[in-house]
Amino acid sequence: MKNVTVIMRTFNVEWVIDQALVALMKQKNVEIELIIVDSGSSDSTLDIVSNYSHKFIEIEPGTYFPGKVLNKAVSEAKTELIVFINSDVVLLDSYAISKLIEPLSNSDTAASYGRQVIRPEADLWVRHDYEKAFTVIGNQPKWMHYSLPIAAMKKSVWEMQKFYTDSWGSEDTHWGVQIKNKGYKIAYVKDAIAMHSHNYTLKQLASRRRIEGEADVYIYPEKSLSLFKTLLSFGASFLRESLYYLKNRQTTKIPYLLLNRIVYSFSFYRGFKYASKSKNNITFGNYQA
Repeated sequence: MKNVTVIMRTFNVEWVIDQALVALMKQKNVEIELIIVDSGSSDSTLDIVSNYSHKFIEIEPGTYFPGKVLNKAVSEAKTELIVFINSDVVLLDSYAISKLIEPLSNSDTAASYGRQVIRPEADLWVRHDYEKAFTVIGNQPKWMHYSLPIAAMKKSVWEMQKFYTDSWGSEDTHWGVQIKNKGYKIAYVKDAIAMHSHNYTLKQLASRRRIEGEADVYIYPEKSLSLFKTLLSFGASFLRESLYYLKNRQTTKIPYLLLNRIVYSFSFYRGFKYASKSKNNITFGNYQA
């Protein structure tokens, strides 16, 4: 039986938090210390959470900043093994956490992350993204370093590499890149399965991709991005996704897909260019993961 600290960040998730916590409390072969970090929920989230034993950290509304919040939560954990489960993530296996932390018994493995599968109502482009990001067969793509919705790490490693606070988002990717540069491994555990996905509106997608573009400036300092590269990326992405839509007989949705890919590519470009010009004077969007 392994002792683990589970960190769960919440914000107005009454629609799913009970499912997430029920699945969490059914986990076997682990003893869980639960830390709830709430950033100003105004629905019944905290009433639901009160039914479960937990330590509570309150973040003042409007001050949520992922890296700072995560560092605070991890610092208050009492165990060496830290597990991150998003509040809208539902574990699909009662041994998911046990499987997730198994690779951490290796001294050269600093962290691990599990396989995310889509919700039944997920859009087709989301399904395609998840198939690429969380492989069932073969290796993970090179750009997939770490993913916090279902993940674990050693607190002792976190103490030497805390989550960055230079940018608002992509804190998991930044941490993964930095820890690999230090010679550690991060394990992908495909059998640690959880349900998690979002159908973003175009506005939400624009906000998320802009933040990811800003973050890339800090994650990959040597990276450059031109409008020409963005146009090529947009074209390749739209072609690839269109073929996937045709394969799945959803041709009537391709016009919306075109708008989606425009927002996806050029919002990232906008964020990247903005951060490149003003690294020390960025006003971040209010996107909440």
